[in-house]
Amino acid sequence: MADPVDCALDLMRRLPPQKVEENLANLVDLVPHLTEELLSAIDQPLKVQRCKQTGREYLLCDYNRDGDSYRSPWSNEYDPPLSDGTEPSAKLRKLEATANDAFITYRELYFDSGISSVYMWDLNEGFAAVVLIKNVIEGDNGSKGAWDSIHVIEVLEKGRSAHYKLTATIMLYMMTGGDKVGNVNLSGSLTRQHEQDLPVDDYNMHVANIGRLIEDMELKMRNQLQTIYFSKTKDITNDLRSIISLSEVRKQAVIQSELIGKLRARAT
Repeated sequence: MADPVDCALDLMRRLPPQKVEENLANLVDLVPHLTEELLSAIDQPLKVQRCKQTGREYLLCDYNRDGDSYRSPWSNEYDPPLSDGTEPSAKLRKLEATANDAFITYRELYFDSGISSVYMWDLNEGFAAVVLIKNVIEGDNGSKGAWDSIHVIEVLEKGRSAHYKLTATIMLYMMTGGDKVGNVNLSGSLTRQHEQDLPVDDYNMHVANIGRLIEDMELKMRNQLQTIYFSKTKDITNDLRSIISLSEVRKQAVIQSELIGKLRARAT
């Protein structure tokens, strides 16, 4: 018999990413005994909250949550306040602040707008980090698109080098509508993994190494998303409805068959 968790995850992969919260809630109602496994395994669209101390926006996820409170990467404080919330060590907190500043530049270069947040936590033999990026665009004609990327990195330090294990998930959706095209909803998600050893001459080099890994991974995943979703959708649309009339298509087919016949006659 198939594993019920695998079946549930397989079902969620086939449902629209922008409705993942609604679908996840319905799934949990159906199989309440799998609630913990599903909540930890299924990525949800990132939510935004404003830091009360600095007034800056940041993104929420399981990695900056402790109970019902979320830690701000700008002030390192929990909201609602939490006296014994989990925090990175002083050295790692400094690296986290540097990474947040670096990914603001990265986001502005590649996305022009949006919100980014970086969170880090200590491990026994290194540390782990998550880099979150969210960008939502709304057009004048009622169109809307959203990009949510979640990059989880595990870093194992080995002397003057480190082993990086990256798990990247991108959730993308676009909606548009109008009298000419009707309602169009294009959405999907993609998850990829990558591992690599890189030199570390200075502790702050972790930021550059993580940034390079994420930049390369996002470029590859963007190309894959374009091939899988956009090119395939275009092919299907062109097969469903041609931009030229059926009579013109038939004329072209007749001409093509005549040319092939003449070429065969010459060959013989």
